[in-house]
Amino acid sequence: MKKILVLVEGQTEEQFTKKNLCEACFDSGLQFIPVILSTKKTKMGNKFRGGVSTYSKIKNEVLMLLHDSSAAAVTTLIDYYALPDDFPGKNNLPGGDCYSKVEFLENSFKDDINNRRFIPFLMLHEFETMLFSDINKLSEAFHSKHDSFNSLKEIIIRYPNIELINDGANTHPSKRILDVFPDYMKSIHGPLITGRIGLNEIRSKCRHFDHWLTVVESV
Repeated sequence: MKKILVLVEGQTEEQFTKKNLCEACFDSGLQFIPVILSTKKTKMGNKFRGGVSTYSKIKNEVLMLLHDSSAAAVTTLIDYYALPDDFPGKNNLPGGDCYSKVEFLENSFKDDINNRRFIPFLMLHEFETMLFSDINKLSEAFHSKHDSFNSLKEIIIRYPNIELINDGANTHPSKRILDVFPDYMKSIHGPLITGRIGLNEIRSKCRHFDHWLTVVESV
C-alpha cells in the first residue's frame, strides 16, 4: 500500500478522506491518511485544529508532513473559497475562468513548497460543491419536499458544471445549501451525503477533483 498524507481543512474533510477516499481507493493500493490543519498552538502545547488562517501555517504543516519519508505523496484538501490573502499567487491571479485561476494557485503553491512528492489540491469552490453532484441525495438527507429539490435544480442549471458554482459571499456552495436547508450542518451532513452519492459520481461531476485523484493514483 502506498501511503498518501492529506492535509485537510477540518473534521468534515477528515471524515470524507477516511470513508470516501480510503474505501474507494483501497483496491488501487492507496492508503489515504488525513491530517487536520493546526491553526493555533498554546504555550502548554495544546493544538486547535480546523480552518485556514494564514498560508504560513499551511506551508509549515505541509513541510512537516514531507518529513515522513514513508509517504509516497503529500497532498491537500483545502477550499479554494476564502483562501488566506498571503497564499502564493493570490495577488496576481490571471484572467479567465476559475479553472485557470485554481491551476495557477496550485502551481504557485507547488513551486513554493518545492518538493517532488507534493501534490497541491484546492477544492473548487469548497467541500459543499460535491454535494451538488446528486441533488436527489442531497434533498433526501433533509426529507425535503418538491420545492426544495426545485430550488437546488434552479441553482445547478445556471452553470455548465457544479464546480463553477462560485465564490461570492452570498453565492458559494455552502451558503446556497443553507439558503435551502437552514438546518444543514457540515460536519454531520457533509460526510453522510457524500457517502450516499459515492466517489464515482462525484468524480464524474467535478473534473478538477477527478484530475487531482487521477494524479494521486499515478504516484
